[in-house]
Amino acid sequence: MTAPAAAEPTAADRRRWARYLVEERAEGFVYQKLADRRTGEEREILLSLAEAERRHEQHWLDLLGEEPARLPRAGIRSRLLGWMAGRFGSIFVLALAQSAEARSPYDAEQYATPAMRADEKVHYEVVRGLAARGRRRLSGSFRAAVFGANDGLVSNLALVLGIGATGVSPGFVLFSGVAGLLAGALSMGAGEFVSVRSQRELLAATEANEDAAASAGDLDIDENELALVYRARGMDQDEALARGRRIIAAARAGAQRAATGPVRVHGDDHEIVGSDWTAAISSFLLFASGAIVPVLPWIFGLQGTTAIVVALVLVGIALLSTGAMVGILSGGPPLRRALRQLAIGFGAAAITYALGLAFGVGAV
Repeated sequence: MTAPAAAEPTAADRRRWARYLVEERAEGFVYQKLADRRTGEEREILLSLAEAERRHEQHWLDLLGEEPARLPRAGIRSRLLGWMAGRFGSIFVLALAQSAEARSPYDAEQYATPAMRADEKVHYEVVRGLAARGRRRLSGSFRAAVFGANDGLVSNLALVLGIGATGVSPGFVLFSGVAGLLAGALSMGAGEFVSVRSQRELLAATEANEDAAASAGDLDIDENELALVYRARGMDQDEALARGRRIIAAARAGAQRAATGPVRVHGDDHEIVGSDWTAAISSFLLFASGAIVPVLPWIFGLQGTTAIVVALVLVGIALLSTGAMVGILSGGPPLRRALRQLAIGFGAAAITYALGLAFGVGAV
């Protein structure tokens, strides 16, 4: 049921309803496209959101009487979301949709029903929950990607600006930049390899061992004694006793191992940690992809102030892009995150450039 109008609808009211209509239709399209790229529970949730948007769309159609011959275009954000949802179905779409749902126009709209206002608030929480799932899945790899690329961008920009400010030849700046790229990328790769390998070895040392269960039939113990093994692994007393009783019974019946399989305190920790070689290669490539950007002007033969300005522009664009992506994924303002990233990167580069000027060797 529609909310009672305070006065006869005006032409401005009808234009506003038409805008609401196209926006609801665009949002429903986004959720439908996202659902097409998912399975299971997430697909069901997204289809329910799409159905709710269709109900809202129908509300404005009912008020208009029929679909207008000419409808306004949906906003740029809605069109962008629809394009991305149909091609990527990524966490970026959900993060942007979360921001869109946070700004419902219905709170001050007299023709919107209380149910529609409540729906919009619920939709925000639902989309936020779906986006949070994606963020958790992405957090580790995304952190590594941002850290690796930004480290390469900032450290090599600082290096080439600091070296360039001393007045050395362009060839020496290029050599320094390439050396910094290789040194940093190799260091990142080696560090990541050692870190992941050490973590996997630590997890392996804490994995449960079922040797006691396998030889339970030969031991002069009862389930209370065997239960101590499982209590030491974190089980509560009742569960440990029940498991010990099953293993003793199975062992005495001639089974070598209990059918229930080993206790794994850490679950899929090895899968979460990932491969040491994959981590090392990824870190190498990510750092190198960032570190090559500030060296590009010298690679293409630029020198002096021109090369420095071009390097700053290229790195600035890259820093703004990564900062904006962090903002989108975190649900924060992309512009603020982008400017923060830019300020940090350029701040580090400015310090090394000043040091290069202070210790310049151009006159030597």
